[in-house]
Amino acid sequence: MIAGQPSQTMLQTAVLRAVHQLLDAPLIFDDPIAVDLVPEASRDAILRDEQKYRAPVLSVRRAGVVLRSRFAEDRLAAAAARGVRQYVIAAAGLDTFPWRQPDFAHEMRIFVTDLPESLAVLQDCVRRRRLPQPANLAYVPLDLEQKQLLEPLVAAGFDPGLPTFCSALGIVQFLTLDAVKALLAFVPLCARGSEIVFSFTPPDDELGERELTGVRESQGRTQTYGEPWLTRLRPSRLSADLRLLGYRDIELLTPDLANQRYLRERSDGLASTPSGQAMAAIV
Repeated sequence: MIAGQPSQTMLQTAVLRAVHQLLDAPLIFDDPIAVDLVPEASRDAILRDEQKYRAPVLSVRRAGVVLRSRFAEDRLAAAAARGVRQYVIAAAGLDTFPWRQPDFAHEMRIFVTDLPESLAVLQDCVRRRRLPQPANLAYVPLDLEQKQLLEPLVAAGFDPGLPTFCSALGIVQFLTLDAVKALLAFVPLCARGSEIVFSFTPPDDELGERELTGVRESQGRTQTYGEPWLTRLRPSRLSADLRLLGYRDIELLTPDLANQRYLRERSDGLASTPSGQAMAAIV
C-alpha cells in the first residue's frame, strides 16, 4: 500500500460485493449496503459495465470475495450462539457488517480495525450514505505490520478476558509472514472459545494452471498500485501451526466444500477455486 493512500484492493472488493447484489442470483452473501457505498459501486456504474463483471475472471474473483464473507459470518453466528460477545474485524476495509448486523450481533461489541487512511475512507462512505453510528461499534486505527493488536484494542474497550471472534479476510497475502504469525497468535490471548476466520492463497505448487493464471494476474495488478503479495500459506502446514498456537477445532473451507455448501445448482458461473481458501479455528 502506498503511504498516505487508502487501499485500492479495499475499494475493488467493495465493488465486487455490490456487483454480487445486482448480477448474481440467488445471493450467496446478502449485503445491500454495498451498492452505492462508493461511486464505482453504484447501480448505474455496475449495470453499465455488466458484461465486464460477467467475464470469467471477475466472476471467479467475485465468488471468492462473497464466499469468504459468507463463511465468516456463518461462523460468527455460530460463535454468538455459544456466547461470544466481541467481534474484531481485522483490516476491515469497507466491510458493512456494523450497519447490517443481525439481531444476534446487537449484544456484541464490534471493533473495526484498519490503517488510519482506510478507516477514514470507510467513515467518509458511511457519512455519505447517512448511515447511523451503531452503539456497539468502535473504530480502532491499527497497523497489522506493527504486530501489536492487543494494546490498541484494549484502549478502545476490548476485553481479552471475554470470548472473541476475529475475521481477517483478503489481507493475509499482503502481510509479511511475521505479521501473519502475530495475527494468528492474537486470538489465543483471549478467553477459551475465541475464534479466528481468515482467507489465504496457497503456494503455486498447490494450484492448477488455470488458478495460477488468475493468481499471477492478481499479483501483477495489485503490485502496480503498491500492494504486493508477500505471504502464501500451505493448508496442511497451517493446521499444524494453529494447533501449536493452542487452536483446537479447525475447519478448512476447501473449494469442494465451498461449492457443495454454497454454490450448488448455480448457472451463473460462480465457483470456488483453490486459489482462494478460508480457514476457521477455535481456541
